[in-house]
Amino acid sequence: MADPKGFMTTPRQDWPRRPVEERVRDWDEVYVPGALLPIITEQADRCMDCGIPFCHDACPLGNLIPEWNDLVSREDWRQAADRLHATNNFPEFTGRLCPAPCEAGCVLAINQPAVTIKNVEVAVADRAWELGFTPPRPPDRLSGRTVAVIGSGPTGLAAAQQLTRAGHTVAVFEKDDRLGGLMRYGIPEFKMEKRHLERRIEQMRAEGTKFRTSTAVGRDVGAAELRTRYDAVVIATGATAWRELDVPGRELAGVQQAMEYLPLANRVCEGELAVSPMSAAGKHVVIVGGGDTGADCLGTTVREGAASVTQLDIYAQPGGERDEDVEPWPTYPKIYRLSAAHEEARDLETAPAANADARLFAASTLRFTGDEDGHVRSLHLVEVDEARRPVEGTERTLPADLVLLALGFSGPDRGDGLVEQLGLEMEPRGTIARDAGFGTNVPGVFAAGDAARGQSLIVWAIAEGRSVAAAVDGYLTGTSQLPAPIGPYDRPMAV
Repeated sequence: MADPKGFMTTPRQDWPRRPVEERVRDWDEVYVPGALLPIITEQADRCMDCGIPFCHDACPLGNLIPEWNDLVSREDWRQAADRLHATNNFPEFTGRLCPAPCEAGCVLAINQPAVTIKNVEVAVADRAWELGFTPPRPPDRLSGRTVAVIGSGPTGLAAAQQLTRAGHTVAVFEKDDRLGGLMRYGIPEFKMEKRHLERRIEQMRAEGTKFRTSTAVGRDVGAAELRTRYDAVVIATGATAWRELDVPGRELAGVQQAMEYLPLANRVCEGELAVSPMSAAGKHVVIVGGGDTGADCLGTTVREGAASVTQLDIYAQPGGERDEDVEPWPTYPKIYRLSAAHEEARDLETAPAANADARLFAASTLRFTGDEDGHVRSLHLVEVDEARRPVEGTERTLPADLVLLALGFSGPDRGDGLVEQLGLEMEPRGTIARDAGFGTNVPGVFAAGDAARGQSLIVWAIAEGRSVAAAVDGYLTGTSQLPAPIGPYDRPMAV
C-alpha cells in the first residue's frame, strides 16, 4: 500500500452530492461533477491491503480491490483501469448502481468506516474513458460459431461482450426499442445518466456484437426458430414479472406498478415524451414497497412536482449500526440508509404524515378507496408487529391520487411465450431451472441473471453474464479460458 497509515490518518469522505434544491430541478446525476477526483487518491490510501481481503468474497465479481486501490493512490490510472476491467465489464454501472457489498466486507469496517470502494471504482472507470483506456477489443479471429443472447440488461450485455471477444458471432435481441433493459427504463437518469450506457453499447458494436431492438423472442421471432438458427442461446431476460398487492380497491385507476411508471419518466428524459401520462405533478403519491425501486419512484415523483410523497415499508425501521449477533461482519447488514431520494424527501418535507425521510416503517396496506369515477383517492394502512400482524388501533388513511407498487419481481415474464415455445423447465418460485453449467433442460440453451437466479443486484447480474459466457464458450469449443466468477448456485455471504 502507498500509505501504510492512511486508514489511521485519513477519515472517510464520500463523493459529495449536489444541493437538494438544485438537483431536484433537473434529471442530472445527483453528485457534484468533478468533486470526486480531488479526494479519491487519499481515499484509496485508506485501503489496508489486507492479508485476506474479504472485499473479494463480498463481491461476486471477485474485483481486485486492494490492487486498484493501491494503483489509484499512486495515480496510475492505466494500470488501475486494467485491473478493474479484468473482472468487471461495466464498472461505471456498478460504481453508480451497486449497493457495495464489498464495503460491508471491508476489513476496516470491523470498527471504522469502510474504504469508499464504490467511489474509487467509478473514479477509475470514468477516468479510463476520459484518458482513452477503454478502446474496443474485437477478437483476432472468428470461431465460426453463433450465439443469440435474449435480453440487453447487465447480464445479457456482459455475456455478449465476453462471447464476442472470444471470437463468436453474437446477436442480442431486445424487446424494447432501446437497449439496456432495466438500466434504460427502470433506473432513473439521476442515478445513472444514459450516456454511460450508450458509450458501452457503441464499444460493443465496434467489437462486433449485433443488436436487434423491438424484437420480442417468442412473439416477433419464434423461440424454437431462434434455437435452430444459432449454435447456442442465452436467456437473460431478467425477472420482470412484478409482484401484485391483493387488497380491495386494487382495480382503481391510479394504482400502478412501479415498472409501469418509471419507464415513462425515462422516456421523457430520452426526449420521446414531453410529459409522462402518469406524471405525479400536483398529486398526493404513496409508494408501497421499501426497496430500491421504491426509492427510485420517490426521487422521480419529487422531480415531477408531486404535492406529497409517502413511502411504505412493511419492515420495522432498522438501526444505524450492524447487529453483530444477527448479521456479523462481513455479511451485508440491513441498516438504516439515507439514499439521495430520501435525503431530498427529508429536506423538502414531502411527507408530513410520515417520518422525516418520507418513509413509514412497519406499515401494511389494507385497502384503497376511490371517487365516483373509479379513481383512487386514499390508501388505508395499519401498523404491523415483527410478525407482520396488524397492531390494533393503528389504522390510518393517507391521501392518494397515485399509488405506485414497488413490491419486487418473482421471475421472467411469461407473456411472450418464450418459455413455452422452448419447453423450458421452471423452478417452483417462477425462475428458469438450470444445471451446474448454467444449461437448461434444452440442449444449447442457457439461462442467466435474474431470469434464473431471481431478483438480485447488478453486480450479481454482471457476474452471471461473465459466468454463462464461459459456460457457452466451453459448450461451443470444448474448453474455455473465459473467467467464471460464480456458479449458478452461489449466493451472497450469510450467517
